[in-house]
Amino acid sequence: MTALEAVATYVPDRQVPIEHLAGDLGLTAMQVKVFKRFLGLAHVRRDPGRSLLDLLLAGTAGLDALRGRERQVRYVLHARATPVEAPYPVNPLHELCRVLGLGHAIAFTVTHHGCASQLLAIDIAGRLLAADGDPDALALVLAGEKAFTRDAQLMPGISVFGEAAAACLVRPDGCRDRLLAYATSVQGEFDGRFTDTPELSARYEREYPAALAAVILAAVEQAGLSIDEISLILPHNVNLLSWRRLCRRIGYPVDRVLLDNVPVTGHTFCADSFINYATAAERGLLRPGDRYLIAAGGGATFSAMVCQH
Repeated sequence: MTALEAVATYVPDRQVPIEHLAGDLGLTAMQVKVFKRFLGLAHVRRDPGRSLLDLLLAGTAGLDALRGRERQVRYVLHARATPVEAPYPVNPLHELCRVLGLGHAIAFTVTHHGCASQLLAIDIAGRLLAADGDPDALALVLAGEKAFTRDAQLMPGISVFGEAAAACLVRPDGCRDRLLAYATSVQGEFDGRFTDTPELSARYEREYPAALAAVILAAVEQAGLSIDEISLILPHNVNLLSWRRLCRRIGYPVDRVLLDNVPVTGHTFCADSFINYATAAERGLLRPGDRYLIAAGGGATFSAMVCQH
């Protein structure tokens, strides 16, 4: 059964207030107020002095479980919300493998699942390792992107993106943080710049809670559990309002959703899940045996994963 061996994260120290981004993002004073007061997005993290390679290397720096085990890593997967991060022939992922001594591993990008691509990457990593049949083999899943264009900085009326990075070692089996279930749903009509179309944007706002609720409940059912047996939800940091609405829909206590990072990091693409896991681990919010759920959904893809700590 797929298991998470270790998780490391990097969150830049620099906090940028949303209002300081208003000019670059074309936000009015009222839109800034909505982001801060209603959506709970006060700051984002930015690291302008680091390239994407620098960001990913910072994400792996705290992954002590990787040291001395590099030869066991069979696969390196970079989970990305955006399909393109660097101009050809620049390849930060292959350069990272060279720097870390992972040049022997098969390295590739996992994308087209938006900010839920990290869950897809974990599932793919587990399947590949299981097919190999080597109990000592590992996969390295990376998350981290630069907010380098306006589209990569803002989801109008929904979220503001920050920069951070994370690294996760995946095993084919293990006794901790085992993957119990994974559910995903793709709704292609919301792919691309749907927020530019008022009718489609309004439809997305109406259907978003139901779509994310459906995959959460599907994953819980697949794991043989009820929603009450989920100790903690690790969300994507899209905004506070959407999670409050979702909790009312599924009858889950909002105080068991780890939302503390939303106001201080913004939505850090695929790194949200790992950052929230690290926060939960640091605060002792997960006890051995606890079943927890990781959820992400934006644009066209909604996903949820149930794990046992």
